[in-house]
Amino acid sequence: MKILSVDRLGVSFGQTTIFQDVSFELNEGDWLMMVGPNGSGKSTLVRAISGAVRYSGTISYLDGDIRRLRPGELARNIGILAQNHYVGYAFTVREVVRLGRYAYKRDHGDPEGEERIRQALEATGMNALADKSVLHLSGGELQRVFLAQLFAQDPRVLILDEPTNHLDLIYQKQVFELVSRWREEPGRAVISVVHDLSLARAYGTKALLLYERRALAQGDMDHVFNPAYLNAAYGMDVTEWMRTMLGQWT
Repeated sequence: MKILSVDRLGVSFGQTTIFQDVSFELNEGDWLMMVGPNGSGKSTLVRAISGAVRYSGTISYLDGDIRRLRPGELARNIGILAQNHYVGYAFTVREVVRLGRYAYKRDHGDPEGEERIRQALEATGMNALADKSVLHLSGGELQRVFLAQLFAQDPRVLILDEPTNHLDLIYQKQVFELVSRWREEPGRAVISVVHDLSLARAYGTKALLLYERRALAQGDMDHVFNPAYLNAAYGMDVTEWMRTMLGQWT
């Protein structure tokens, strides 16, 4: 089942084109990895899907133009985890996770809310810290709080912009495995912006490689991660570099 369709998407700021003519589809069960060098437009593409920047082209959600969705509808269907979270308030973990249910309470009431919150805390391993102030959490714990907020939001599509940026190895593993389990439920799909090509290859089902303001390659992982495409985008022998780095552990 097709969930999201992007057709000839483009974003420009003044006379500067960030990217143009980017098209792809996201189907049920997909985990699309957006990769490419710095400045290729990955995070801007995510912002376009979320409605944070103006764009040309069409983004369709379940065959309808996404621009026709009211903010509450958008929040109930698409959830976004940003790179960084500035927290300047002493909310508890549970209170932050409960914010994921705001769109439901505002529009329809929320009889399932507390159960969704409980499930989200349990899934992310944050039950024991539920009543602790988020001001006293580590970076990895805080990222899991906002992931729990998304799980409580219960969207059909998760969009993750560098979800493990600045996190150590154990938290990288935890976050990607949590999202992988979340995606197994019917009707769900994930888009991630990633720099770590090893993580992208390990968890992705599809990839989109951005380079020089366009999609250089897209499709299944083996196609996009062809050395010809990767080497052109990154200006180096990517496969040889990866083998050299991982070879230190043999």
